[in-house]
Amino acid sequence: MNWSKAAAVAADTAKEWTREGGPGGAILLFDADNIRAEACGGMANLDLALPFTADSAVRYASISKHFLAALLLTGAPIALTDTLGDHLDLPPALAAVPVARALDMTGGLPDAMQTLWLLGVSPTTSLDRDALLAFCHKLDSLNFAPGTEISYSNTGYRLVQAALEAKGITYPAALHDRFFRPLGLGITLPEDETDPVPNLATGYWKSPRGWLRGRYGLHISASGGLAGSAKDLTAWCQALLSNTGPADGLLAQLGAQRPLTDGRTTGYSLGLARSPIPGLVAIGHGGSLPGYKNRFILAPEHNAGVVVLSNREDTDAHAIAMRVLAALAGTTMPDPARGALPEGRFLDPITPSWLEHSGATATWLGATETLYPGPIGDSATSVISQSVETPITLHTTRGAIEGEIGHARRRFTPTEPDLTANPAWSGTWSNPTHNAHFTITATNGTATLTQGAGPQCETSVLTPLSATTALTTRGVGGPWSQRILLSFTGDSVRLITDRSRVLMFNRIV
Repeated sequence: MNWSKAAAVAADTAKEWTREGGPGGAILLFDADNIRAEACGGMANLDLALPFTADSAVRYASISKHFLAALLLTGAPIALTDTLGDHLDLPPALAAVPVARALDMTGGLPDAMQTLWLLGVSPTTSLDRDALLAFCHKLDSLNFAPGTEISYSNTGYRLVQAALEAKGITYPAALHDRFFRPLGLGITLPEDETDPVPNLATGYWKSPRGWLRGRYGLHISASGGLAGSAKDLTAWCQALLSNTGPADGLLAQLGAQRPLTDGRTTGYSLGLARSPIPGLVAIGHGGSLPGYKNRFILAPEHNAGVVVLSNREDTDAHAIAMRVLAALAGTTMPDPARGALPEGRFLDPITPSWLEHSGATATWLGATETLYPGPIGDSATSVISQSVETPITLHTTRGAIEGEIGHARRRFTPTEPDLTANPAWSGTWSNPTHNAHFTITATNGTATLTQGAGPQCETSVLTPLSATTALTTRGVGGPWSQRILLSFTGDSVRLITDRSRVLMFNRIV
């Protein structure tokens, strides 16, 4: 294990953050007993010119997930084999989802944030716990049958937390008593972004006007609510590696590979995911909230790990963490695959879904992944993603792009150039379950979609992909945007993203 080389890779990243003079982050490299290297750079707060240190707190975001699973594995009164309906009064489709599948991303649960955004409710909108739970209880269908695919969703973690609290268990207090207090960790669970967090670094995104603060209005749940420092997270990771105290035996259980219904295993476990570092079994998780990008990865066979926390939106924390661990193990990460697939926009009319490929980047239903060389088949060179949250394996054959995304079969053909908008799309479309509607105006070959009220009314252009499908984007100009596929069938239209595929609107005018 080359600790000095890995430390140098971490130091180079931190130096670049400092050189730029903007926000930054911390990278800690450790074994089961000691911090072996610490690299920090950039600012934790631009207003006060506070440097980012290993003691600066950030919002861990989805790194939080495995703590909920850990609580269930250490005696909480909900079993992984239970269904969500055993503990909550939910619509039948959601009620039938097993708890384990709600947590391992194979449950088909629509992601609440993405579904709300499809309805015109921005992620910056302030919504409390009760409002979000009431919304989740109105979700009456799934993205896919449980166990047949994988698609990232925060909804299962929010619902399992609600199930615990319905039993009188205060989730933040339970985490503190079970894990944080015995290990002396300063990790907390603020309810939303207005709650004070000691030593919290401000999250930033780069706008044309310079660095701006990121905002997220939704109540923060077990899916992504924890906050703490790099040192806190490192101490927890060391407990997992060494099977110490309340973390004894947890890493093996949390990181065990999970099966689909057909027996294939995925790279996503119970709040932990595998990273494809050559020669290593690498297990960890990332986290993203506007202005925060984080990752930790553990190499259990070598009792080693890395934590990357950052308060800047443009940080690729996963890539940084993999480079550091690859240097530690004396291996190298592959270069992106360029030119392996044809470029352009493609459509799978059966699913339906769309794919866009440019350079070495693929975007599927709005989820963007870098592609890398995959196994070489008989007919073409294949490409893969490095993400187990959006696993991609594709190749070209007979003018089409085929393979798997999310472990489900896909076949994409090129969209026709210079398509014009279908006049039949015009009208007012309504979803009475969520009291939502929008208007489409299609004239002279172009179409726009208008949704919202007052100053939050937003109009976006529709890009036709076929006579029955169109693509639009909202949130342009912010740290996050949402690309939406509209699939028309007569007087109905379905709104689709990678994490939410259940909203149907019917024409009323």
